[in-house]
Amino acid sequence: MAMAALSSPFALSNSHYYNNRNYTFKASYLKQRTTLLPVLHHRDRTFRIRCTSDTGAALLLNFEAVMKECNARGVQLPLDMVDAAKITGIRQLFLHRYFQLQDSNLVMSFLMKHIPMLRTRMLADPSFLFKLGTEVFIDILCTLVAEYLQRREDFWNEIHLVIGDIVVGIIPLVIVVTNLSPIARFGNYSYDSQGLLGGIQHTIASLPGSVFEAERPGCKFTLKQRIATYFIKGALQGIMAFLSALIGQGFLNVIMMNSKRHKPCLKKTAVLWGIFAAVSSNTRYQIINGLELLFEASVIGKNPNIAKFFSFIVRFINNIIGGMQFVEWAKWSGVH
Repeated sequence: MAMAALSSPFALSNSHYYNNRNYTFKASYLKQRTTLLPVLHHRDRTFRIRCTSDTGAALLLNFEAVMKECNARGVQLPLDMVDAAKITGIRQLFLHRYFQLQDSNLVMSFLMKHIPMLRTRMLADPSFLFKLGTEVFIDILCTLVAEYLQRREDFWNEIHLVIGDIVVGIIPLVIVVTNLSPIARFGNYSYDSQGLLGGIQHTIASLPGSVFEAERPGCKFTLKQRIATYFIKGALQGIMAFLSALIGQGFLNVIMMNSKRHKPCLKKTAVLWGIFAAVSSNTRYQIINGLELLFEASVIGKNPNIAKFFSFIVRFINNIIGGMQFVEWAKWSGVH
């Protein structure tokens, strides 16, 4: 029988009992038609759980099982994953992905150990770095072409300004792609901040990475959460893009002091980047994530190389559209 996944953060381990320092669950089974539906009992509450054939994603390993697998492979988990194993357990899919990424190469091993933001995204989507790298590559290529057509014979003399423009453009792009990527959720965490700040942290942490993020065992999203994701993520991206443009364009204006070229208004440029990221970039990348999800769920999309090719094509088209939109927005706002 397929292992079952609970809609809350809890699920069955290999045995009929899942134990940690706060909870003890006992599994029983009720027969409905020809399907066995597992039921978990916790004190006076009963949780009915959904069956799934994705056993790797559904199987939740308790602390002892996690440590046994780690010791067998000689792998030491980061502290946050150890804490997660003690509190709620870790899904076997995420644990095995961590092992694979650790064994890939020295650079990836170091990044997975020491950068939680990257680790949680790579565990949820192993192609995250490919998608991010694709975006950066396409953005640099398109910017270089546009800068050359604009500067012509002055291109190499003003290469420092070209590099500055590339950096100013890449930072908001990385923010948007990273902010909308799915993350591996190990369980419910309490926040040190109480009151309003703690509530905001909990609300944001409970949202999907993007509007169309796929549900996984132990990771469900309501329609309200998905709608809220569009607006909250858009606002966050707008704020971060505004701040990064304020710093980046400010630096560019300083090094352009001796240049004859027009210096864009710092405040207008930062506001333009913020609005553009919150509205245009947010909307386009939400759609991109949805298209990739649909394609990866298809028969042809099961092939990783074909899925990456599709991702490259749609992101290239999206980058062209985004660049054209930004030029029009800049002309309309008076920022050149």
